[in-house]
Amino acid sequence: MKRLVLSVVTFVLSAPAFAQDPFGDHSGEHGDALHAHEVAAETSGQSAGGRQPAPKNARAYIIWPVDGAVIKGGRFWLRMGLQGVGVAPAGIYNPNTGHHHVLIDTDLPPLDEPIPNDSKHLHFGAGQTEARITLPPGRHTLQLLLGDGDHVPHDPPVMSQRITVTVP
Repeated sequence: MKRLVLSVVTFVLSAPAFAQDPFGDHSGEHGDALHAHEVAAETSGQSAGGRQPAPKNARAYIIWPVDGAVIKGGRFWLRMGLQGVGVAPAGIYNPNTGHHHVLIDTDLPPLDEPIPNDSKHLHFGAGQTEARITLPPGRHTLQLLLGDGDHVPHDPPVMSQRITVTVP
């Protein structure tokens, strides 16, 4: 399996033609349904099994694409944002930090368990805040869900609004 590594890992759900996006074309080779490299590190303050508390003002949001966007060709840069909480790779247990998970065409998973790792639940365990995504033709939903060092959502969950994009 081949991968394109720019500053992110490429995630591909299908292989339609490359899209034009407002951040430019970043052509290259890519593989099928790759998952972000999980970074493990020893830290103090490791989770004791329960959900990690989230700050009151914490929120996740999708910078790009915007809700209702039409993505010609289905390939685009997903840009992810956080407010009131920081980014830390999987395996890191600093307070008020976590890493992004993107939910594609699915409902929220159980909030007291690790977020699944499959084609509908993409993990950005290395702390990425952007990734190249390819979607097949059709209407799709995207939502961010922050997970702690063990991929478990915070309490309360830090998540974005669900957006809809269309690939003609």
